[in-house]
Amino acid sequence: MMKFTNHLRRGGSLFVIITYDIGEKRITKVRKIIRKYLFWVQNSVFEGEITEGKLQKCINEIKKVIIEEEDSIFVYKIYGNGRFEKKIIGLEKSVNDEFI
Repeated sequence: MMKFTNHLRRGGSLFVIITYDIGEKRITKVRKIIRKYLFWVQNSVFEGEITEGKLQKCINEIKKVIIEEEDSIFVYKIYGNGRFEKKIIGLEKSVNDEFI
């Protein structure tokens, strides 16, 4: 049975999903940074409730490790009203990038 949780803003926090596509040499460092702030749910997927301040701190730490011309970090902020916001840090990949 799948359990759904209510991810409304509470006490200044919001629900966030972070995914990444980064170079192999940097994966462990990035994973360790994000695990300090969110729950690791799948290979390159993290989620959880976090304050804007802690999210910004997490992103700043990640930026020190990644190579923005090669790596991609996707941050999805989900708000209680069903609205979400997507932020891309680093390389924005297109579906067409994979086709010749």
